[in-house]
Amino acid sequence: MRNLVNGLLFLVLVIPLGVAGYMLAGWNFADSLYMVVITIFSVGYREVQPVDTPELRAVTITLIFLGCTGMIYLTGALVQLLTMSQIQQFFGLKRMKNEIDHLRNHVVICGFGRIGAMVARELAAGNSKFVLIDSDEQRIAEARRLGYLCVQGEATDEEMLKAAGVERAAILATVLPDDAANVFITLSARSLNRTAKIIARGEQLTTENKLLRAGANRVVLPAHIGAERIAEIILYPDASKLIHGTGKRNALEDSLLGLGLELEVVAAAEGANFTHRTVEEIEHLAEGAFMIVALSRHDGTMIPRPSGDVRIGPGDGVVVMGRSGKTSTLHGFTTA
Repeated sequence: MRNLVNGLLFLVLVIPLGVAGYMLAGWNFADSLYMVVITIFSVGYREVQPVDTPELRAVTITLIFLGCTGMIYLTGALVQLLTMSQIQQFFGLKRMKNEIDHLRNHVVICGFGRIGAMVARELAAGNSKFVLIDSDEQRIAEARRLGYLCVQGEATDEEMLKAAGVERAAILATVLPDDAANVFITLSARSLNRTAKIIARGEQLTTENKLLRAGANRVVLPAHIGAERIAEIILYPDASKLIHGTGKRNALEDSLLGLGLELEVVAAAEGANFTHRTVEEIEHLAEGAFMIVALSRHDGTMIPRPSGDVRIGPGDGVVVMGRSGKTSTLHGFTTA
């Protein structure tokens, strides 16, 4: 780019000087400009006026020397810019393909939209190896700018999944906003890798069972989670602050996630199997899947570290801590 700019600046300087030289010899502006252009570009048309004086010949020789040299320099810089960009892109893609081919036990993320970008950012912060698949050229360009390994194409295409190394991956996360596409990707990924853990995004509640039947290990429903979070804040503000606060609480939550643990608050509905049971009974039924760390009574009273004989009442919020994916076990008690 610097060479290109220098070449342009050189010609911008030479052209007016050439025009001024011919005009000083008595030519009009139009003839002078035309003569300068055909000389600089080496077109070779005949002179618009006779170049028959020493002054005109001196101007023409100088213009040929400076103008043609400047055009050669400018053309070379332009060719260099175009070819270097293509060469860098070619070798960059080839290097990326080689890196993907050598990956083992990595994560494949299908979709680099809002959720996919957040997942990628968190994985990158955790130094986790992952490959993105997206069909949008601008999103792929952004992913490359961020230094992420990525493949451009439809994630529903098995060849794209193979290109991302899904056969060697430990986890696949399909987070497209299209339930049908996520189901198809889950089916394809499961057929290519029988042991990979598949986490799928679903928009509709009815899609969850389809994704599970297709081979997903876990299904995430962002809209459903968002609704639960809003209800949680309304019903149990103190428990919500305990789990989703800022500062030190967020650091605590991150530390728990690093240890494979998570916190969740569950509402004790009237008629649920765990309602009216004691903390000790519930933890015994959970068989070590989680432990109850706090209790938010329906009247707003907060009980941190409840003793084993404390009984859960209707409308209470139960804060549980357990292994990732196991805190939802408490939901299994909610059907009588």
